[in-house]
Amino acid sequence: MVADMRGVPRTVRTALSDVPVAGSTALEAGAGAGNGTAGLLAAGADTVYAVTDEGAHAASVRDRCPAADVVTADLRSLPLPTDSVDVVLAHGLFNVLPNEAAVDVAAEITRVAAPGAWLVVDDYAPHPPDSRIRRLFGVENALSELATGRPAYVFYPAAALRRLFAGHGWRHDRTATLLDPVPWTPEHMEAHVDATRELAATVDGEVAEPLVARATALASEGEERTGRMYSLALRYAQ
Repeated sequence: MVADMRGVPRTVRTALSDVPVAGSTALEAGAGAGNGTAGLLAAGADTVYAVTDEGAHAASVRDRCPAADVVTADLRSLPLPTDSVDVVLAHGLFNVLPNEAAVDVAAEITRVAAPGAWLVVDDYAPHPPDSRIRRLFGVENALSELATGRPAYVFYPAAALRRLFAGHGWRHDRTATLLDPVPWTPEHMEAHVDATRELAATVDGEVAEPLVARATALASEGEERTGRMYSLALRYAQ
């Protein structure tokens, strides 16, 4: 039975609206808050695997979506059989994957996809050069590079992810716009300021303090509506 879509974000509902989810075995790759898992269940998937590498996210998704099979695992090594999944949803996943991880995750998603499977990739396009949100993410990435040696976020154009999956045998079906502009609320801004503070705690203070001050100043200007969130739908042709 198709469940109630109330409580599922509009972006997820729109992204899944033209994909045959009912009766499928589905995977949310990078479950996060479980929005995609809730959407797949509501759209009528028979089985939904919600995979995340963060224990706190896994616990939250179990509470929110008790009908899902929640798995704590690295997306580069999915504990699922080859050719076992009919629909894959990656909602806001790739922006947290640096290039080498994105390549590995794409290969692993392809491994578990059944012939004829559908893949939906929803993400944010690179932000406009003059936007505050781009500068805020730039500060967070700078601190992340100092703290961990890698950026916190990478924003891929839709065409780049389309080419990545085309190399694994996926055929493009459509590209749609989910949000344009994207509303970056004060809560969003402050969450990223908090992230800069956490990163700064592991970096030399003389370097970190000006960056945190810059992030705080950018967020203090309030909401910004800018940029685009897109949705790619692809079909596994092999």
